[in-house]
Amino acid sequence: MNYFTTYKEHYRELIRLGVPIVIGQIGIVVVGLADNMMVGQFDTLHLAAASFVNSAFNIPILFGLGFSYGLTPLVGQFFGRHDRFKVGQLLRNSLLVNLLIGILLTLIMTFVWFNVDKMGQPEELLPLIRPYFLLQLASLPFVMLFNSFKQFADGITDTRTPMYIMISANVLNIIGNYILIYGKLGLPALGVVGAGISTLISRIVMFAAFAILFYRSIHYRKYYVGYRRGQYNSKDILSLNKMGWMVGLQMGLETALFSISGIMIGWLGSIALAAHQIMIAISTLGFMIYYGVGAAVSVRVSNFYGRGDIVNVKRSTMAGFHIMLCLVLVACTIFFFAQDVIGILFTTSPEVISLVSSLIIILMIYQFGDALQIIYANSLRGIGDVISMAIISFIGYFLLAMPVCYICGFILNLGITGIWIGYPVGLTLTGIMLCGRYYWKLKNGRLFR
Repeated sequence: MNYFTTYKEHYRELIRLGVPIVIGQIGIVVVGLADNMMVGQFDTLHLAAASFVNSAFNIPILFGLGFSYGLTPLVGQFFGRHDRFKVGQLLRNSLLVNLLIGILLTLIMTFVWFNVDKMGQPEELLPLIRPYFLLQLASLPFVMLFNSFKQFADGITDTRTPMYIMISANVLNIIGNYILIYGKLGLPALGVVGAGISTLISRIVMFAAFAILFYRSIHYRKYYVGYRRGQYNSKDILSLNKMGWMVGLQMGLETALFSISGIMIGWLGSIALAAHQIMIAISTLGFMIYYGVGAAVSVRVSNFYGRGDIVNVKRSTMAGFHIMLCLVLVACTIFFFAQDVIGILFTTSPEVISLVSSLIIILMIYQFGDALQIIYANSLRGIGDVISMAIISFIGYFLLAMPVCYICGFILNLGITGIWIGYPVGLTLTGIMLCGRYYWKLKNGRLFR
């Protein structure tokens, strides 16, 4: 009973902060699922093309999201000190930095677009891949600008506003998908290209809506002074870059594991690639829910860290871990009972459905590892220990998981199943190392060094 009482407030606050984040994240996943289901029902080749492009863009999009996450602990620390002017100034500098990062990512992915025919994908997919790729490319700067506003809001514990904006934009996206993919309202059926157009419009709307709200809302007026009068300065820009690049690298490395392995799966053919895309869509659902809780932990940890309250830093992390274990149990139960049904929701291809069913067990195995690495990565982010977090992620995902994917998939000839074996290896070992790093800092009294 005393144990529950100790954590009760933290459970309540993490749920209060985390549920809107989770709902917003689920909204993104639901749109992704809707995209895949609509495109998959339209044509299997279109689904395979979407799989490749989405796998490729998962790296810059999640790197960009990770980079933006660097703003949250900085805002959270000054919010914990009630320094509203500094919070507004940080947002001003974050918008500039994120815009520049968005342009950089766009340039990098433009180079990829020019070389897409050299990446070993089936020849019949290239006419579908190229236009969809360009539409995703155009949306990157808007994604980064929206991320600045979202992470600012999360850092001041206003997680509901981003949720409402994301839900509204996602509803718009799904409606646009239906119209443009299947050719409704007198428009031509565009398939995967229609999904890309709808996604681009929704991302522009999300950024525009949050920008207008920030400039006009009374709720944000106390931060607007700092935003308006604060200066672009090297100190804030350096702090944002120090946090952002490391967090972005950490998330980018994890995403790269799935994206590069997705490219490997493309070598196995369109059937394997389509099955992989369905599994990634399902896996991302769990990931986003976990990361919603992780983001809430990061906000709470950064607030207490800003106040120098080590006791509640520890308790926030442990409460998040408890919640995460419950979510893992629920997710595994659902996956177990739905393993023969999931593929049917996305495609009519018997081969793809069979592959999806066989991969569900591996998906269940790595849920704990995924949850473990998320909770402790976000705790380390909350205290600003981001360099070690990135190093550990590189070891776990690139030095350990990636070789396992290739060896099991191609040298042992296990195909897509072998490639997927690398995921639980990478996620679980990374989670253990991040956990070890966090408790080492606590044990050695280095939390505030």
